[in-house]
Amino acid sequence: MNIRSITCFLNPGFPLNRNGIAGAGKFLQQARHAYTESGYTVQSCRLATIPFSRLAPNLSSATLVRYVQELEEISAENDIEYVSIGPALLEDPGSYAVIPEILSSTQRVFASGVVSDMQGVSLAAIQACAKIIRELSTVEDNGFGNLYFAALANVPPGVPFFPAAYHAGDFSGFGLALEAADLAVQIFQEASDLDTARQNLIQAIETHARRLSYLGEELARTLHTPFLGLDFTLAPFPETHRSMGTALENLGVPAVGLQGTLAAATFLTDTLDRAAYPRTGLNGLMLPVLEDATLALRASEGHLRVNDLLLYSAVCGTGLDTVPLPGETSVEALAALLLDIAALANRLDKPLTARLLPIPGKRAGEPTGFDFAYFANSRVMALDARPLTGKLATTEILQISPRSTRV
Repeated sequence: MNIRSITCFLNPGFPLNRNGIAGAGKFLQQARHAYTESGYTVQSCRLATIPFSRLAPNLSSATLVRYVQELEEISAENDIEYVSIGPALLEDPGSYAVIPEILSSTQRVFASGVVSDMQGVSLAAIQACAKIIRELSTVEDNGFGNLYFAALANVPPGVPFFPAAYHAGDFSGFGLALEAADLAVQIFQEASDLDTARQNLIQAIETHARRLSYLGEELARTLHTPFLGLDFTLAPFPETHRSMGTALENLGVPAVGLQGTLAAATFLTDTLDRAAYPRTGLNGLMLPVLEDATLALRASEGHLRVNDLLLYSAVCGTGLDTVPLPGETSVEALAALLLDIAALANRLDKPLTARLLPIPGKRAGEPTGFDFAYFANSRVMALDARPLTGKLATTEILQISPRSTRV
């Protein structure tokens, strides 16, 4: 099991508080050392700010781009590898349009856009995010620009995974994003029955959580930076033995995407819910197609489809992540998919994200062809979507209340 990220949350101020960023960098390096000394591999140290439109309200696009470039530069100088500037907000409709320019002008900056909160689903924000995805898909020949952007549906602050990460308030803190799919792979393979699989995974999670949390509280006490908790979303790495797809198949699913996958996903997320540890972030089932060797394979074989991923999100997944789509996918088709994600998030009162990767020049069924150490290649997935019409094609707020359990 690895630590995908130690993520520090703070408000860097405007103008930029260089001392604050330097302090965050120093803290992150001390935290990295502490966790490394305890036997954990730390892949990256990251910084998540308050939403960028609140950082610098009423600025011109050019000024905001320069601000983010300076933030990226200062962060790099302080050994902070990646920065998330948070989401464009429903309260600031103009904040969506600047995201493509920001991401095209930086190399290690992530951003996002809110499409729904518990006040409702914004059809206008969905259309804005669909336009962002379409525009970012053309920034690089392989569509890689969308790696740095996600649409957020009902996602709270404090998620240590990127691109969803953002902060709320002025007081800093930190959380851990964990890459722990290998725990589920090994435990499910070795278990003789479902109850043993469940209990052994809970025990493994809680054992690691005690060690990680103890160190987190020690760091908080000695370095005066509050520990927010752990995100045990069991993120994968593109190797078979570190794959959530492999973990699900080790429960008995012949191939992820076939019938039985939903039950296996439900069992796994229910097991996560039963583990006791300090939580921040998503703590669900992460099924990122291109970051998971087995999911990428099943998608290339045609077993795993976009609607399947949406279905699994209903049982406490984290949404649609690194999904390769045809390069010709229209803004309208993307908006229809984002609307389904937002409606699901609001009806089930849960966070979901969407990181969609239309690949220029590629059609459904063609190989993705990425040359990236953190991706497993697959085939472009078909999106069976047509433009919305009538009332769903407006810019209204779609009111969707969480499902009531009353009879």
